[in-house]
Parts: sequence; C-alpha cells; structure tokens
Amino acid sequence: MFADIIIDIQHEKLDKIFQYRIPERLEQELRPGMEVLVPFGKGNHPRKGYVTGIGETCDYDLSKVKEIVDISRDSVEIEGRLIALAAWMKEYYGGTMIQALKTVLPVRQKENARVKKRLRLLLDKETGKRQLDYYLEKNQKARARLMAALLDDPILEYELVTKKLNVSASVIRALEEQNVLAVEEKQVYRNPVKQTEKQSRDITFTGEQKHVTDSFRQDYTQGIRRTYLLHGVTGSGKTEVYMEMIRTVVEQGKQAIVLIPEIALTYQTVMRFCRCFGDRVSIMNSRLSPGERYDQLMRAKAGEVDVMIGPRSALFTPFPDLGLIVIDEEHEPTYKSEQTPRYHARETAVKRAQMENASVVLGSATPSLEAMYRARNGEYVLFEMKKRSRMQSLAHVETVDMRQELMNGNRSILSARLQELMEERLERKEQIMLFLNRRGYSGFISCRECGHVVKCPHCDVSLSVHRGGKMVCHYCGYTQPRVTECPECGSRHIGEFRAGTQQIEDIVKMRFPQARVLRMDMDTTRQKDSYEKILSAFANEEADILVGTQMIVKGHDFPGVTLVGVLAADMSLYTDDYRSGERTFQLLAQAAGRAGRGERPGEVVIQTYSPDHPVIQAAADQDYARFYEEEIRYRELMGYPPVENLLAVLAAGEDEALLEKGCRYLKEYALRVRGRTQAAVIGPASPGIDRIKDVYRRVLYIKAPEYDTLVRIKDRMEQYIEINSGFNRIRIQFDFNPMNIS
Repeated sequence: MFADIIIDIQHEKLDKIFQYRIPERLEQELRPGMEVLVPFGKGNHPRKGYVTGIGETCDYDLSKVKEIVDISRDSVEIEGRLIALAAWMKEYYGGTMIQALKTVLPVRQKENARVKKRLRLLLDKETGKRQLDYYLEKNQKARARLMAALLDDPILEYELVTKKLNVSASVIRALEEQNVLAVEEKQVYRNPVKQTEKQSRDITFTGEQKHVTDSFRQDYTQGIRRTYLLHGVTGSGKTEVYMEMIRTVVEQGKQAIVLIPEIALTYQTVMRFCRCFGDRVSIMNSRLSPGERYDQLMRAKAGEVDVMIGPRSALFTPFPDLGLIVIDEEHEPTYKSEQTPRYHARETAVKRAQMENASVVLGSATPSLEAMYRARNGEYVLFEMKKRSRMQSLAHVETVDMRQELMNGNRSILSARLQELMEERLERKEQIMLFLNRRGYSGFISCRECGHVVKCPHCDVSLSVHRGGKMVCHYCGYTQPRVTECPECGSRHIGEFRAGTQQIEDIVKMRFPQARVLRMDMDTTRQKDSYEKILSAFANEEADILVGTQMIVKGHDFPGVTLVGVLAADMSLYTDDYRSGERTFQLLAQAAGRAGRGERPGEVVIQTYSPDHPVIQAAADQDYARFYEEEIRYRELMGYPPVENLLAVLAAGEDEALLEKGCRYLKEYALRVRGRTQAAVIGPASPGIDRIKDVYRRVLYIKAPEYDTLVRIKDRMEQYIEINSGFNRIRIQFDFNPMNIS
C-alpha cells in the first residue's frame, strides 16, 4: 500500500504530492488527513507530512520509494481534518487535490507578526533607588528618567517610554545590558472587529423561538448531532435563535462558524454577535488585509475566538473543537463556488460537521428547494417560526401591472401607485427602500403589452439574445431568429429591459428633490468600509430613500422602513435558468420582509408585467408552502434538482473546431460509461456567453437520479481526459447541480 503525502503544509508550496510506502504495521490504522513523520530529501531528515490519499499503485520507481516512519502520535492537527475534507471535496466535486487543498487551507504564507514590546524592572526597590541615585550623580538624565518611571511602575509599554518619556532605544539597550531591565515581546493579533462591550442579554423569547432553542439544547447536551433547517418568516428572530444555540455550544467549550451570504451583511451581524459574545467574535472576508486574515486564523487555531463570521470561505476556519456551523440565508447562490472545486457550502458544511461531530443549522425565510426537499424527506430536522418576534403583522403587499401603466401613458419606471406611496412616506418622515431586481439578467425578450416571454420549446427556460440577431437556449442549444413582434399579441413593444441603479437614483432625485437618497450597488461599495458607511448612514436615518440591487434586501433590519418598492420583478423570473422561479420568489419575499419591522406597519409594491404568474402571486401572499408545492412538481416533471441531479461539464479552448470535436468525444464517452443507469446526456450547447477574450466555451449536461452515478461518470471522464493528449488544449471543469451557467 502507498500513501500520497503533502510535506509540511505550513512552510512548503502546495505544488507537489509525494508517494511513500506504508509499513504493514500501519496499513490498518492510516487514513487520509493523518499527520505522519517521513524521511525527506537527500539527508532523509524526518519531516511532518499529511496523508491526502491511499492506494495500491505507485507512480515512481519502487526502489526509490521511501517508507513512512510513523503516525504523529501526539498531534491532533486541525489541518489533518481539513485535508480529509479536501480529499472528500476532490472526490465529490471534481478537480485536483491541490485545488481542493488551496480552497480548504487558504493561508499558506506566514505574515509578519505584530509585536508589542514592554520593559520590566529586574531590580528590587532598594537596589533600584541606589541605581537612580547613581544616574543622577553622573548626570545621566535619560537613564534617571527611565529608572524613576520604572520605580513607580515596574512594567512599562515600550512605546510610552520612547515617545512620552523621550527615552531613546540606545538608553533602553544600555540598561538592558546592565541587567537593570528586560525587554519583553508579546505577539498582538490584528483585529478587524471594532471592539464592542459585551452587554447582558435580557430577551424574552417567543413560544416558537423557545421551542427551537430548547429542542436544539436537548439534542446537543445528549450528544445528538443533526442538521436543522430553520424556516422562519422575515423578522421572526432567527438571529436571536442562532445566538442562543451558539451560547449552548460555547458553554461546552466548543466554537461556532456563522456563514452569511455577502460582506454587506457583516456589519449588522457582527455588532449583534459582539454585544452577545464580546471580543470572542471575529470576521473573515475578502476585504481583510493578508495580515488581518492570517491573524484571525491564528487566533481561531489558538482558541482565542469562539465565533467566526464570514461568507463562504469562513467555513474552513481551523477551530480546534468545532461544535456548530450556522448558514444564514442558506438559499443564497453565493454559497456555491464558481472556482474549481465548485463546492456548495451547505453540503460541505454538513460533511465537515460529520467529520468533527458538530451540528449544522440552515436558516432562511425562503429556504432553497434542496434544503426543504431534504427536510421533507427526513434528512434534516425542520423547525418553523411563522410569526414575527415582536408580533408585528407581515407587510401588506400589492402588485402593480406595468402593462396597464403603459396603456395609461406612464412610461416611467416608477408606477403611479408607488409614487403616491413614496410621497406619503416622505411627508411622514418614514424611510423607503427601492430594490431593482437585476439578478440573473441575460437579455431575455418580453412584451410590454401582454407580458409574453419568448421561451425554448424544449426546456421551458427563456431564450437569450445573442449578437447577430439570434436567440439561443443555453441548455440544449436550440436557436431561432430574434423576434421583432410579439408572437402572442402582435405588439411591437417587445424587447430587452435595460435599467441601472444609477438611472433609478437620478429619476428619484428628479421626482422627489426634497428626499435624501443613498445608492448601494457594486459601484458604491468598492472601498473597504463602504458597506458599513452606507448601511449605518441609512440605519441612523441620515437618508430617506435607499436604492439598490439584491444586496439591500438580505437580512438587514431597518425599523424606520415602511415602504419597499420592487422595480422590474420579472427580471429574474424569465432568465435562461430552471431556478428562475425559485430565485424570483426568494428575492421578492426577502424584499417584502424589509418593510414594517419596527412599530409602524409596512407596505410593499411589486411592479410586474406578469401579475398572474404563480410565482409573483405566491410572493405577494408570502406563501412559501404554495410556491414550494408548485415548483417541486415542475422540477419532478422536468427532472431538475433537487429531484434529480445535474452535472455540467464545462469546456473551454481557443480553437473552436477542436473544442467542438472534444465535446463530441466527451459526449460519446459519457454515453458509453453511463452503463445501465438512467443518466441522460444533453448538449453540447453554448453557455450564457459563448466566447470570452477569444476563448470559446461549451457545456455538456448529464442528468441522473443518483448523485453517485454522476460522480462515477465524472471519475471516468477525468481518467479519459488525462490519457488523451488531444484534451491538453481544452480546459475541462465539472460543476454539480450548477447555480448558473454564464
């Protein structure tokens, strides 16, 4: 038996796996993720290594293969567990072991430690006084000044001595050489979280909240570890429930990871957690400097942090004793990685929790179909909270038919009803949020008079507009010429919707010159603290209207907001994606949940060209159960996830003819290796954009009821690609149950 081993991860570049022979005495004991001692290099120096895989074949000359010395008996390295997770990710999602390791172990380079120096007096009081007299006698003023200060306080900060007492480094060195004082260094971790005083929590839980927290505590104290789906309406107090669950875990000496979908949510979330857990909370996100990021991982590893908050990458925090992973807004597509390995945080969190005997809590007002499907099938425990925590009623929602607005001569993006309600709110000094639904926009064609959208006759997704007057289906490749008249009603008011947040901001300022308007989108949040500044300004009621994209409708709690306007609700409804209905419902329900969270009731206006669409109606009624039942029937009918599983094989290359040929071979091979399974092979087709920077792109879909079937096909395809040199000029990636193809 042979082991694949990465040497000394902390110091070496992750660019090579070495093979070692496993001694017979260790064959039964050794497994991936373990730390071992191996002879390395010409001198056979013993080095630490981590086992990434075990097999019966060896890729090297057997006479040169060395043997593992032993398993590191005294080590319970966190990296070992994460490497075992990386091995699972490689198998489950495809890609190489190196790619999986780089995802799981994000910090490879040791950053310079930040140290704090202080001076400690080594003499007793009497000896110190004699030394002070000596310095005064010799007229050594700086030394005397330092000596006097140390007699008052035997430990002094180095910076205080050099700046406030005006004592130079050479004077300090001289006293150190005379054994009068010692210079001590202590590592200080960079902390990106502004320190907030821990506050005592005096919370009265609702009956629903208490049922959830008590059930979780009972399971946890009895050693039962499960995955829970917390389905709570917007404003039901899910964050308070998370904090109570985390308190249960922390009291047992364990740590918790809290995943949030976007950096924009970090500010409010962190403040709430800091008030509960004080300085034992930290954050992890892409806006941190390398030094800050490194220090947060070191603090977590040293057990100085109880709660780590951050987007997807925070899942790999190296906690020594992980007890709980919370995924807030679990339905968000940002939890799916777009780089190889294309892992989903939900599945990976469940796997990590299994490996480390931890629990997982998935929370959302609009759970993903995957999570609810598993909860209904008994894989997850379902908790429901149907009432808001302060017993406020849900916002009143009304839909406005934009076809009627057009017939009435209103060509503005703001309907007459929305303008009327905005006027009222501004007079009453209440706040307004305007959400422009741009998610998933890919140039679908719709009629402004009857609302008809041009769809693929084979896949029930919208056709996308391509250059050259073509309309293309990104699932099966169906193509037809671009239409100039509505095939349903004959109207010439047919085309693509184009509007941006900046245009909306200008329109609002022109229509309501008295209003203070803030805009939040990718352009206004490029700076490190820009999210925090915009959100805190709006929370402090320094603005009347907040205009933004989907980042403003997720998880934020603004009690002053009593009106939410959803502009262009249809934008995500007709994208070329089988998930478009689900995404639209989630966005609209989340947007509606931002209104009326304070004392005053809330109102929501949904502007749409499809007021009779079942998804729009379910969102307006905030009826998740009705939406789920209709959507899951559609997925069953079409064989889409979560009922069946889908593997996208993404191919890219500079030679279009070679790419087409390679995709044809891959399809033929997939058809051969599927065997007697029910796997269907579709395509190849063009993804959303078929060429980027002169690199052509194609996608092949494989559908199967069982996920393991797709994993087996993926494994065989990887072997096929490796042994055929023709694929050297084609880049192949695998994406299981893809969130989008663009």
